[in-house]
Amino acid sequence: MDHTALALEMRGLRDEVTGITDTAVAAADGLLIAADTANGIDPEGLAALAAAGIGLARRTTQATARGALRGTVAYGSHGCAAFYAVGDTALMVVLGDEGMDVDRLHRATRPAIDRIGSILTATAPGGE
Repeated sequence: MDHTALALEMRGLRDEVTGITDTAVAAADGLLIAADTANGIDPEGLAALAAAGIGLARRTTQATARGALRGTVAYGSHGCAAFYAVGDTALMVVLGDEGMDVDRLHRATRPAIDRIGSILTATAPGGE
């Protein structure tokens, strides 16, 4: 996996959408793959919580015949946490402040998620 390309995608999304404060990518089981988070955020804990949340959301969309899960957003009094499925094997977490435009986030995230999925599934030269 190209960690530099993954970091560039995470940073690019942060630069594209005003209000993003933190990002992380994790495996579907909650193991952290990469994080761009502030000192006050525990990236491993965030990855585990996001995996639990997205797992529940995925089961809910399946049980209600809503199709494949794209993502879910939790709103708090100081901003929001958005969790996006990256295929069936990974997820991306985006934290934002109160001023973040969530509609803009959703539009910007779709192509970024596709590119992140490609990065995560790419085989390194030599088959590593």
